[in-house]
Amino acid sequence: MSSSRARLHSLSFASALRESWVAGYGKRDLGSDLIAGITVGIIAIPLSMALAIASGVRPENGLYTAIIAGFLIALTGGSRYSVSGPTAAFVVILYPVSQSFGLAGLLVASVMAGLILVGLALARLGRLIEYIPESVTLGFTAGIAIVIATLQVPDLLGLSSEGLPSHYTDKVIALAQRLADWQVADAVVAGCTLATLILWPRLRIPVPGHLPALILGTLLALWLNQQGADIDTIGSRFSFELSDGTLGQGIPPILPSFEWPWLHAGAGGEPFELSWNTLRELLPAAFSIAMLGAIESLLCAVVLDGMTGYRHHANGELLGQGIGNLVAPFFGGITATAAIARSAANYRAGARSPLASIIHALVVLAGLLLLAPILAYLPMASMAALLLIVAWNMSEAPKVVELLRKAPLGDVLVLLCCLSLTVLFDMVIAISTGIVLASLMFMRDIAGMTRVNDISTQRKHVPAELPTGWSVIKVTGPLFFAAADRVFEEVLAMAEEQQGIVLYMDAVPLLDAGGLSAFARFQKQCAGRGIQLIVADLQFQPLRALARAGVKPLPGALSFTPTLTAALEELVGVPDQA
Repeated sequence: MSSSRARLHSLSFASALRESWVAGYGKRDLGSDLIAGITVGIIAIPLSMALAIASGVRPENGLYTAIIAGFLIALTGGSRYSVSGPTAAFVVILYPVSQSFGLAGLLVASVMAGLILVGLALARLGRLIEYIPESVTLGFTAGIAIVIATLQVPDLLGLSSEGLPSHYTDKVIALAQRLADWQVADAVVAGCTLATLILWPRLRIPVPGHLPALILGTLLALWLNQQGADIDTIGSRFSFELSDGTLGQGIPPILPSFEWPWLHAGAGGEPFELSWNTLRELLPAAFSIAMLGAIESLLCAVVLDGMTGYRHHANGELLGQGIGNLVAPFFGGITATAAIARSAANYRAGARSPLASIIHALVVLAGLLLLAPILAYLPMASMAALLLIVAWNMSEAPKVVELLRKAPLGDVLVLLCCLSLTVLFDMVIAISTGIVLASLMFMRDIAGMTRVNDISTQRKHVPAELPTGWSVIKVTGPLFFAAADRVFEEVLAMAEEQQGIVLYMDAVPLLDAGGLSAFARFQKQCAGRGIQLIVADLQFQPLRALARAGVKPLPGALSFTPTLTAALEELVGVPDQA
C-alpha cells in the first residue's frame, strides 16, 4: 500500500459508504435509500434555491451546490446519513463576500475553505466539535437565525432591499423606515406559505410540507398577479442567456458545466481580479467558512449518531466536506456542509446508506433539467417564508430557553455574548470570544476545585500524634497556572512557625509549567524560613513533571516519599520540640 493510499485509509476515506457495503446491502436497502433520496431531494430543491438567493447569488448556484457537493460528500465522507448542500448557517458569511467580491470571489473563497478542511482532516482535527461548548454553539446559531430572519423581511412584505446598510442595527432601522410601503399581496402569499409549513406536520401525511406550501404560495401568487398585484417571483427577478443567445426567465435548464471559479463575474458584474492581495482579503472569509463548515458537519454527524446508534468517522467526514467544497465551485456551486434538518429527514424517511444522499443529488439534478420553467413561478415571498422556518429551526429556541433557565450563570453569559456578537459584528469574533470566555470560566471553576486541607488530626490518614512543629497538609485538585500560586500561598500560611510540612499530593492529577514555577518559589520560601518539606504520594504526571524540571531532594530541606505512610515513618526519629 502506497503512503498516499495509507493516509487516505487512515482518514477513513469514503468510510460511510464502505461500512454500509460491508454490513450487507440488498434490494430492500436500495428501495429504502431510493425513497429517502427522493424525499430529501424534493425538500432540497426549493431550499437550495432560497439559500443561494439569501447568500447573494443566483438560485441555480444553490442547485449546483446540492448536486455536485451533495454527491461528492456523500461518496467520500464519513457520516452514513448526512445530507450536504447549501445551509442557512453560511448566509451571514457568504452574503457579504458575494456583495464585495461577486460570485467569483465567493467561489474562490469556497475553494480556499475546501483546502483548509482537507488540511484539518490531514491534521486529524475531526474531534474539533468536542472542544466547543454548547453555550457557544447555541449562541452563534441563534444569532445567525436572527440575522437570516431579518434578511427575509423585504421579501416577506414586498419591500425594496436596495441600498440597505450592511451593519445589522442600521439595517433594522432602514427596514423600519420602509415598513409603511409594505405590500398586502406579498404579505398574504408569505402568510399562507408560512401557515402551511407550520400546520402541515400536524396532518401526519408522509409528504414533506415544503412542497404543498410552495405549491399553495405559487398558485395564490399567480391568481393575485392576474388581479393586478405585482408579486416578485424567481422568473421576474432572475433571467439568463444561454451560449446560443437564447434568453429566459428564472434558472437555465442545463447541466452544471466546468468553469474556472475566478472567471465568473466579480462585484457589480465587473471582471474578478485574481491576485495575492485578493486572496489575502478572502482568507478570513475562507477560514470562517471552513470553521463553520467543520462545526456544522461534525455537529450534524454527532446528532445523527444519537438518533441512529452508528458512529461517524470525524476525520473522514472533514475530508469529504473538503473534497466537496474544493470541487463544487468549479461547477458553479457555492459553499456546502451537512444540514441537520435534511439529514434528519433523510434518516426518518428510511435511509440505509450514503446512497440516499447521492440519490438526493440526482433528484435535484432532475429537478433542474425538468422543472426549471415551473420553478420560475415560485414567489419570492414564499421562499422568504421557507427561510423563516429554516431560521426558526436552526435557532433551537427551546434549547436556548432551557439553557437560560437552568444553566450556570457563566454559560448564560457565554450564550448571550456569542448571540450578540454574531448579530452585531461577526460570527468569527463571536465564536472566538465565546470559546475564550468559556475557557476562562472553565479554568476559574477548575481552579476553585483545587483545595488545601490540614489533615494532621485526621486519624484516618495520620494514625499517630505528629512531632511538635509538624503538620500534614493535603492538596486536592490540579496544580496548574490558575490555581498553583493561591494553593501554595495557603499552604505557606498554614506552615507559619512550623518546623516541617508533609505535603500529601495523592489527589493532584496535574502539575503544569505554572505549577512547577509556583512549587519552586514555595520550596525556596520554605527553605528560607527553615521549614523542612516532605512531598508524599505523587501521581505519575506530577512526578514526571518534577523529574523533567530537574527538581531533586535537598538534605534537610526537601525530600520525596512514595506514600504518606513512608513520610510519617520518617518523622518517627524527629525530636519533639515541645
